[in-house]
Amino acid sequence: MNRSVNKDITCEWCGGKAFEGEGTVYWELPDGSRAIEITATPTVICKECEMAYQSDNVTKEIEDQLFLVDKKKIGSSISFKELMEVLDC
Repeated sequence: MNRSVNKDITCEWCGGKAFEGEGTVYWELPDGSRAIEITATPTVICKECEMAYQSDNVTKEIEDQLFLVDKKKIGSSISFKELMEVLDC
């Protein structure tokens, strides 16, 4: 599910050691019409409390992109990279 990238960081939840990896998240479209799966999403994963979450920057990137893109171009599942590359035209 999650793939590790070797960069130690501090967990925002417990203060323990965490690392950057990838995970799958589920996001509701801004118009509330449906939810989508976003795979290979940059994820912070704590080694101590086992919390997995997205940084504020990643959350903002996803929300901003979902406001800008043509929702018809997004299926029920898309990778983070593909989502960031979808154009509004």
